[in-house]
Amino acid sequence: MRGSLPSMPDMDEVTQSEDRRGGVFSGFGIASAVLGVVAVAALVMIAVMWSGHRASNDERSYQARSMQAAAEWTGVLINMNADNVEGSLQQLRDGTVGELNSGFEASIAPYRDVVKSLHSRTTGQVESVSIEEVHRNLGSQPGEGPTAPVSLAPELSTRTDTVLIVATSVSENAGNKPTTVRWNLRLGISEVDGKPMISRLESVR
Repeated sequence: MRGSLPSMPDMDEVTQSEDRRGGVFSGFGIASAVLGVVAVAALVMIAVMWSGHRASNDERSYQARSMQAAAEWTGVLINMNADNVEGSLQQLRDGTVGELNSGFEASIAPYRDVVKSLHSRTTGQVESVSIEEVHRNLGSQPGEGPTAPVSLAPELSTRTDTVLIVATSVSENAGNKPTTVRWNLRLGISEVDGKPMISRLESVR
């Protein structure tokens, strides 16, 4: 009796089995591709968020340096006395740049003359310092920050911020009642070679 030959698998069953295997591999491939896209998108988002965070920190740091420079310069101005007027004037001038520096004598003359004529003892204190926000630039595009007027040529400084100062000084003359003076100043702060300098001085009424 001859042995029976092994039965051949049905072609339909083979085809269905291969289709099932191909379907499984295709599913894994699609899932991997999707995960790869999600991972790349997450990395891009993290990079954008980090860049924005760093830019925001740099901006705050720059504005803090500008406000500190404005406060220190104003402190010298409002504490100028008859006995330190010359040294104070030199210190003030060294902190200026541009037209304010070249026309320093004319700009500061009223303050100097008052101090010399009164022979007063003055004590001043800065009460508040803030960056002025400009809302009058109607032509700016959405998302753009306020722009301050530029006081210096671009080759000297690419940026000028406006700082508002509120201060009080008390002047005492011999035999007279102490006089209190309120200071409201608008200063232009320009960065020159990495250092904030005073480029504009304006008294705000």
